[in-house]
Amino acid sequence: MTTRDEWLQVESIDLEAQGVARNGEGKVVFIEGALPGEEVQVNIGRSKNAWEQGHMTALRRESAQRVRPGCPHFGLHPGACGGCKMQHLDAAAQVAVKQRVLEDNLQHLAKVRPEQLLRPIHGPAWGYRYRARLSVRHVAKKGTVLIGFHERKSRYLADMQVCPVLPAPVSALLMPLRALIYSMDQRDRLPQIELAMGQRTDGLVTALVLRHLEPLTMADADRLRAFAALHGVQWWLQPKGPDTVHLLDAGGPELAYALPEFGITMPFKPTDFTQVNHPINSVLVGRAVRLLAPGPAERVIDWFCGLGNFSLPLATVAGAVLGIEGSETLVQRARDNAQRNGLAAKTAFAVSNLFELTADDLVALGQADKWLVDPPREGAFALAKALADLHETPRAGWQPPQRIVYVSCNPATLARDAGLLVHQAGYRCVAAGAVNMFPHTAHVESMAVFERA
Repeated sequence: MTTRDEWLQVESIDLEAQGVARNGEGKVVFIEGALPGEEVQVNIGRSKNAWEQGHMTALRRESAQRVRPGCPHFGLHPGACGGCKMQHLDAAAQVAVKQRVLEDNLQHLAKVRPEQLLRPIHGPAWGYRYRARLSVRHVAKKGTVLIGFHERKSRYLADMQVCPVLPAPVSALLMPLRALIYSMDQRDRLPQIELAMGQRTDGLVTALVLRHLEPLTMADADRLRAFAALHGVQWWLQPKGPDTVHLLDAGGPELAYALPEFGITMPFKPTDFTQVNHPINSVLVGRAVRLLAPGPAERVIDWFCGLGNFSLPLATVAGAVLGIEGSETLVQRARDNAQRNGLAAKTAFAVSNLFELTADDLVALGQADKWLVDPPREGAFALAKALADLHETPRAGWQPPQRIVYVSCNPATLARDAGLLVHQAGYRCVAAGAVNMFPHTAHVESMAVFERA
C-alpha cells in the first residue's frame, strides 16, 4: 500500500480528472488533484487488489498545465463544490484530455481507429452554462438557504455564493435567490430551481423554474413577482412532473435559441432538452451539416430529432428531411418549429420507439441517402444493430445510407455503436473529434463520421 511519505510520479490523467500513478509495488494509484508530470504525496482513501485511490497532500514538482481555479468553491477541501472537476487544468489541456478519451474508447472498446481526427470544437470556458438544475435546501440549524450544486462526493449542497460557469448575471442572482427562498412561507417545500436562458436580439431571457411540493401561498407568489420585476427574470412553476410547468404570469418574451448560420430560430420551454452551451451548439450543428453534406436531391433521416436542432438546418440544403423521435409531443414541437421557420414543405416528422428498432422498421421508413444520429447517453444500439442485420441479410429495393454523422454525449456508447457499424454493418469510420460542450467537467461530447466501405 502507498505510504503517506512516498513520492509518486503522475503519468496521466483519467476522465474523472484524477492523476494516475504507480506506487513502489507497481499498483495503480488514482490521485484527486494531481496532474501528469507532477510528483506528489497521497493520502489513500480506498484500496483494492488492483488499485488505490486517494487525494494529493503534497506537491514537489508542479505541472506546467496547472492553473489557478477560476471559482472560489472549487477544490478538495471539505464543502468544495462538485460541479466541476478540471478547473486546476489548463482549458486547452482539458480539450486534449477529452479528445484522448474519445480515441481510447474507440480503439479499446470498438477496435476502431478514425481515418481523420477532427479539430476539437471548443469555446469560452466561463459563463457558458445556459441551462442548470440547482438544488435548494433550507438549513434551519444555520438559518439560511443553500442553492447550487452538491459538494464533492456528498449529498450535501455546497455553500455557493457565485458560480463562474453560469453567465455572470445568473451567478449574481445566487445570493438574492437564497434570500428570496428563505423569506417564503413554503421554503421547506421548494427542492429545486431549474435555469434556462434564451437568446434574443437585445440580450438574454432568463427563466427560472421553481419546483414546489405544495401549492404556493398568495404571499409567496407575490414575492416571486417582486423578485422577477427587480431582477428581470421569468418565473415558471412546476408543481409535479415536467408536463405541469407553466408561467407564473402570462406574457413576456419567449425562450428561443438561434442558429444564425442557417437563419433559424428555435423556441423552447425551460424544461425542454436543449444544449447547455448555445454558442458551441451553433458550431456543432454547422459542422454536422457540412460533414453530412446533403445535396438538393437527397433525403436525410434525423434520428432522435428532438425539437429539430439538426432537422431544420439540414432542410435548408437537403431535398427532404425526416425527423424521428420517441415522443408525439416532441414531434409536434418539431413540426411547429419547421412551420415557423418556413421549412414545413421539406420536412416530415414521425414517432418511433428508437430503442426497439428492427430491420423491418428501417425498411418501412424507406431508404435515405444520409443519416444524422444524435441519441441520449444510452446511444443508438438498436439502430446500429438493425443496420448490421440489413447488411448481413439485404432487402430488395432498400439501400443503406452512404454517410452517417453520429453526435454523441457518451464516448462509451458511441464506441459500442461504432464497433457494430464498422465490423458488422459495412462502414468505415472516416473521422471523429471531441466537442467541449461542458468546460471544466468530465463530460465528453463528440462526433464521428461513417461512410459505406
